[in-house]
Amino acid sequence: MIGQPFQIITLTMDGKPVGARYGETLLEVARENNIFIPTLCYFEGLSTLGACRLCLVEVKGWYKLAPACVTMVHEGMEVMTRSERLDRYRRLILELLYSERNHVCSVCIANGYCDLQSLAEKLGIDHVRIPYRYPKFLVDATHDRFVSDNNRCVLCQRCVRACGEIEGAHTLDIMRRGVFARVVSDLDQPWGDSTTCTRCGKCAQVCPTAAIMEKGRSFAEKLERRDLLPYLTTMREEERK
Repeated sequence: MIGQPFQIITLTMDGKPVGARYGETLLEVARENNIFIPTLCYFEGLSTLGACRLCLVEVKGWYKLAPACVTMVHEGMEVMTRSERLDRYRRLILELLYSERNHVCSVCIANGYCDLQSLAEKLGIDHVRIPYRYPKFLVDATHDRFVSDNNRCVLCQRCVRACGEIEGAHTLDIMRRGVFARVVSDLDQPWGDSTTCTRCGKCAQVCPTAAIMEKGRSFAEKLERRDLLPYLTTMREEERK
């Protein structure tokens, strides 16, 4: 809050000393210092889940790896954001995501504008060693503006959080668990019959793949509006002060 002092914490990231404010996460500090940590479920402006585990980092003295998006900074921490172990786990996580649904980039309309594909390129993945499951979820195209295709969903829940936390509609939610989990609207009713959907399009803006698409718009247009949610969140927090 403006006018109040804040505690400064000193830690090291990849051997370099960095400063942080009390209450910040390792991911926030890394981004402030231009240190790349891969993320998928994280989206600025939405609550953090720590679900995808792509942002795992090593902390000296900690036996387990720590998800950077939900791990708070502490004085004297020694954090490693890159190592052979981390690279191995991150590539395995991405391969599991690819194999769980139908993420075939060459025939996907989000080809070239997909967060999952972008991460695979950055982490050097050029093939998947795990057999594809090829699920057959129904595609919901009943909405007049949007299409929901769970065959391409990575279950990051960005859409669910944007719908509930930013728009306040709570139309979208997750049904079932594990590989059978899928995004549904209004307790698994056709999206076109939804009485709660405001047709705002925030779900489509934050979707990292082609799981939620907006009819008649290209994916390049969607990326141009990615800053809208952090802006709305900032404005909402300012109003609460």
